[in-house]
Amino acid sequence: MNAPEKPPSKFTQLLKNKLWGLLPQQRAETREDVLENLRQAEEDGIVARDAYDMMQRVMYVSDLKVRDIMVPRSNMAFVEREHALDQCLDVMVDSGHSRFPVVDNEKDMIVGILLAKDLLHFFDDDNKQRFNLRDLTRPVVFIPESKRLNVLLSEFRENRNHMAIVVDEFGAIAGLVTIEDVLEQIVGNIEDEHDVEDDESLIRTLEDGEVIVKAVLPISEFNEHFQCYLSEANSDTIGGLVSQTIGHVPMRGESVEIDKFNFEVIHSDSRRIHLIRVKQG
Repeated sequence: MNAPEKPPSKFTQLLKNKLWGLLPQQRAETREDVLENLRQAEEDGIVARDAYDMMQRVMYVSDLKVRDIMVPRSNMAFVEREHALDQCLDVMVDSGHSRFPVVDNEKDMIVGILLAKDLLHFFDDDNKQRFNLRDLTRPVVFIPESKRLNVLLSEFRENRNHMAIVVDEFGAIAGLVTIEDVLEQIVGNIEDEHDVEDDESLIRTLEDGEVIVKAVLPISEFNEHFQCYLSEANSDTIGGLVSQTIGHVPMRGESVEIDKFNFEVIHSDSRRIHLIRVKQG
């Protein structure tokens, strides 16, 4: 016969009550519920701000597709298969990158990937004469621009790839994406004079009424906030929509009219838009 179970001690009961108070009282059923619980945990000091920001970005990364963050074809730095060593070095110095698509005559004929570190062996004068780019070219991975970032990140990790060439629905080269591009969507830090990156929201209205949005803002959330119907057919984010409409990655100060809105880029780099000023017409 089993001995009767002892009632919990006062300390145990107090500990249970304390822990219960830290947990959400209702089960999270949507992503918004999870984010609200995380926000509350951050406000209560249970989760550090940096950790909260990262977890928030992790929640949104699956909404993004490769076409939203890729380096467009027009901005790609590449080497040609017939390039000599000095020509390859010039491209690497000018761009500052460590991986390069290798093309054969046309940008649509990408035959491999070149790693900058593979050239170190040929800095010695004795080895320069033996340089042949064809021998150093590594296999290239092609992916569709519609692939979601969480899936791509898993593939990068599994296959130990750091770069992939992006193709459109017709098989033409659309751009390239690296594992660093994907990780930036999770751990990246955007610095801007508006300090919008310090705000947990993707939309911020400043004191003068100016509206600043992060480029990763999903179009669906933009539509809900502004009570409008911008198309989500070809892009999932505002940054992707602006880049696609302009036709390239816009520089700071470039703007475009879409429906009743004026979108002005206020922070971008050679790869993507970061922050956008929105004005309603």
